[in-house]
Amino acid sequence: MVEIKQSKSVDKVKKGDKIKVDGKECEVDAHYVLIDHGTTKEMAIEFFDKKTDKDYQIRYFSDQVQDTLEFYELQGEIMYVKKECSKVEW
Repeated sequence: MVEIKQSKSVDKVKKGDKIKVDGKECEVDAHYVLIDHGTTKEMAIEFFDKKTDKDYQIRYFSDQVQDTLEFYELQGEIMYVKKECSKVEW
């Protein structure tokens, strides 16, 4: 399970905010609904590392952030690949 440290509620994270994954600080580019399942929403936060020019994404379900958070790295132009991480902060 991923350790999550929040300075504010996840639904308040927006473009320009800082997010850290395993100590690497990145900048949020977008926060949006991937799929609305009615009783819950599958959400995505897209962010990038200015130093390496790499793009990342966190996905989670709005009603179960702690249990469903997953971390992805953009490979190529359009494919996100799931990666392991131990700590996420915003």
